[in-house]
Amino acid sequence: QVQLVESGGGSVQAGDSLRLSCAASGRTFSRYAMGWFRQAPGKERDFVAAISWSGYTTYTGSVKGRFTISRDNAKNTVYLQMNSLKAEDTTVYYCAASPGYSGPDYRGYNSWGQGTQVTVSS
Repeated sequence: QVQLVESGGGSVQAGDSLRLSCAASGRTFSRYAMGWFRQAPGKERDFVAAISWSGYTTYTGSVKGRFTISRDNAKNTVYLQMNSLKAEDTTVYYCAASPGYSGPDYRGYNSWGQGTQVTVSS
């Protein structure tokens, strides 16, 4: 497993942008697929985006064209660039690591960060 620490959340206006970062510990980061999920209190965890070790990406439909997931293996970091933010994007965002490529299936991820809050005001 790897340890994950998210950063970059905050409060913005609708239409603004934020970039979330997730720093991973460990020397095997490049072998992990990485994902971003979001979860509001009392609700299920929703898939946002995933990236394989080779850079293959998957997005949930509501963020396609607005969010971009990327990774920098030299920095052991995965990013989520969020543009054109909407009020409905407001929630806590989590990054996660998967030893295989799990895409939207949260059960395949065995390491999770502590989450970072994103608040979008309309």
